[in-house]
Amino acid sequence: MIQSVHVDLGARAYDVEIGPGLIARAGARIAPLLTRPRVAVLTDEKVADLHLGPLRAGLAADGIDMVTLALPAGEATKGWPQFSRAVEWLLEQKIERSDVVVALGGGVIGDLGGFAAAVLRRGVRFVQLPTTLLAQVDSSVGGKTGINTPQGKNLVGAFHQPSLVLADIDALATLAPRDFLAGYGEVVKYGLLGDAGFFGWLEEHGPALAAGDRAARVQAVTRSVRMKADIVVRDETEQGDRALLNLGHTFCHALEAATGYSDRLLHGEGVAIGCALAFELSARLGLCAQEDPSRVRAHLRGMGMKTDLSDIPGPLPDADGLLALMAQDKKVVDGRMRYVLARGIGAAFVTDDVPEGDVRAVLAEALRR
Repeated sequence: MIQSVHVDLGARAYDVEIGPGLIARAGARIAPLLTRPRVAVLTDEKVADLHLGPLRAGLAADGIDMVTLALPAGEATKGWPQFSRAVEWLLEQKIERSDVVVALGGGVIGDLGGFAAAVLRRGVRFVQLPTTLLAQVDSSVGGKTGINTPQGKNLVGAFHQPSLVLADIDALATLAPRDFLAGYGEVVKYGLLGDAGFFGWLEEHGPALAAGDRAARVQAVTRSVRMKADIVVRDETEQGDRALLNLGHTFCHALEAATGYSDRLLHGEGVAIGCALAFELSARLGLCAQEDPSRVRAHLRGMGMKTDLSDIPGPLPDADGLLALMAQDKKVVDGRMRYVLARGIGAAFVTDDVPEGDVRAVLAEALRR
């Protein structure tokens, strides 16, 4: 059942392996990358309790030792203090330029660990072992690494491709339902931005995915990763097509900043709400059919996901406050916001020609719901 997607970036090409049992067999796959039988593993405390034992056994089976740093779990870890702690720990462990850093966890650990590897000794190789659905289909693939700052999300980072990604489908069984559905927000995004057929497949098979159907999960992750890999190969550093992957993210990042990067709103939940808002904005501008936003929201709601701003607990800024947070987004070019909008399901495009008044109106209406 193991599937493999090749990310063809020339000298920096790598494979994404998807299937069950990959953590327990990680040693055989990582060993060819090593010049000495030792790796440094960055993880978080919650993931360590669940997966560090099987990883240690899987590495030991191939004679590989590991040292480990477990950081606090949660989005708040993805900032300067824990990043500095990780880099200094790697230096204390005498990690050399020819060594490999392993990021075991969700998107927070993958982004922070990848960024630490990128800057350590001007670049150390790293392997992604994503344990959440969101990380498996999105953040572990493509080489975007970084941390958050008070000014916004992912504003400090580097493009640093992994040497290997092992997406163990069995790890998804350990996720709480909320965390799994948060990752599903990124899966839906792929259908909405470029594959209407995939979105239709998700409308039919989404409940089976959520219920734990292993074959459906492998298929959904593989299809998502293949779409992302194709886009990354065309546009590695987000000069053009790769910006499509930000569908829903301009709204999402503002909402995450407004909620203090806390458990009030998980990233994938923000993506789902952001995709719904992007389609509402597209419909308001006459770009897509009025039925499209309703179809998007109906599927998300049918899966039990957050779809409205009112689903976010606690207060939010008004429309002008959210607009100000959106202006901090790293997709701003020459002072102009770039939006990912859609001419229909599976037909997204990037534009900076969006009247601010229409964005404000969409946000104001969403806040009234």
